[in-house]
Amino acid sequence: MTETIAGVAVPDTKLVQEATDLVREATDPVLYHHSRRVFLFGSLKARHRGLTPDPELAYVGAMFHDLGLTTRYGRTDQRFEVDGADLAREFLLDHGRTPAEARAVWLAIALHTTPGIVEHLEPEVSVVTLGVETDVLGFDLDEITPEERAAVVAAHERPNFKDNILRRFTDGMKDRPDTTFGTMNDDVLAHFQPGFVRSDFVQIIRGSVWPD
Repeated sequence: MTETIAGVAVPDTKLVQEATDLVREATDPVLYHHSRRVFLFGSLKARHRGLTPDPELAYVGAMFHDLGLTTRYGRTDQRFEVDGADLAREFLLDHGRTPAEARAVWLAIALHTTPGIVEHLEPEVSVVTLGVETDVLGFDLDEITPEERAAVVAAHERPNFKDNILRRFTDGMKDRPDTTFGTMNDDVLAHFQPGFVRSDFVQIIRGSVWPD
């Protein structure tokens, strides 16, 4: 039976169920419910903007986008976004989706903390960032009715979410601080990780091996 929240249908497919099970097993309630809200809010905003992303691809993008913050799937040699993107691509290919579809979801996850890019790409790419910007940053809430917002939060509550998500970000990135260079992620470590020093783009240029 198809689950519907705030008018958004969660696809009732084997792929979606297996994605849900994988994320449930790997995450805690904070990241699980956040990821579900990202799918729901992203879908609502996509509808408002006239976008029609593939629901299965949108779901996997939303559900896998923070898996790189988990102890099970997080690495220390690359950005956490790429951890989740790689897992999603492999998952989709294993479930029969095309390389192009898997690449779209890879981009959706890899770019979800990089502003100004995804809105120029396919709906399957932009829908994840739309959901993240809504749930984490509160951007453009006027595109979602109060009734829709209440229905999403009733299904997936967000108690003390601001502090909780900042802690998950810090824990997921503190062992790979160099990967935050050039991203908004270094803001998190600058606030919460003692001893963290940001890399400075201007200093890197001035200190390069070039003589001029």
